[in-house]
Amino acid sequence: MNHLVLEGRKAIVTGGAQGLGAAISEHLAEEGCDVIIWDINAAQAEQMAREIAAKTGRHLEGRAVDVTDAEGVRRAVDEAVQVMGRLDIMVCNAGILISGDSITFDIEKWRKVIDVDLTGYFICAREAARVMLPNRKGVIIQINSKSGKKGSFRNSAYAAAKFGGIGVTQSLALEFAEQGIRVNAVCPGNLLNSPLWVNSLFKQYAANQGITEEEVRQKYIDQVPMKRPCEYRDVTNVVVFLASDASSYMTGQAINVTGGQEMR
Repeated sequence: MNHLVLEGRKAIVTGGAQGLGAAISEHLAEEGCDVIIWDINAAQAEQMAREIAAKTGRHLEGRAVDVTDAEGVRRAVDEAVQVMGRLDIMVCNAGILISGDSITFDIEKWRKVIDVDLTGYFICAREAARVMLPNRKGVIIQINSKSGKKGSFRNSAYAAAKFGGIGVTQSLALEFAEQGIRVNAVCPGNLLNSPLWVNSLFKQYAANQGITEEEVRQKYIDQVPMKRPCEYRDVTNVVVFLASDASSYMTGQAINVTGGQEMR
């Protein structure tokens, strides 16, 4: 029988109803976690929780949570502790991306990206730390991006939020290190097969760059030394590692999962 590296742990995954968030939720459950999935879409969160529970036999629930609502997040964290008994792992995956040239970029779109991707991360991390502190143990993981390490063409709001996210990660890691709470980030490369890319980014980038969607895909593959897109499992393997005791001496790190595209 395989050893489950996260047996009995209790986790929240934000933005967990689809795409990478759903893949993270499933991998955590496969490794023995009970998981509460947060998403802006309650029906999708509940459905994904049911599907993963049926596959893994773990306890999963879905909740409608807006990560930018500080009071709502506080209540949802307290409810999660009531349901699961404690919180061991918080994966802050919820995020949005809106691209465009800086001269004409709508400032309200800028504020929305910063609000969800940066402020939302801080709110969720803060509330997770609050309930972890009494146990003097816990793990907070932000899903960041290679755009948190290097500027992104016509993508200044997203890059600003992700650069800021690494600053939050490092600062919280310093603040909570002596209390046994580790805070790290994962910086994936381009998940070209994900719903975000297929349903949105290929169209946005093709329009911004004046090329076809297929040319966009090939352009981003050509930028990767390993010549393939990032896949969900590439990222979730690192999330599981950071959530586990195998990474117990790691905090304040932003781990690249980019096929060699980003090495800083």
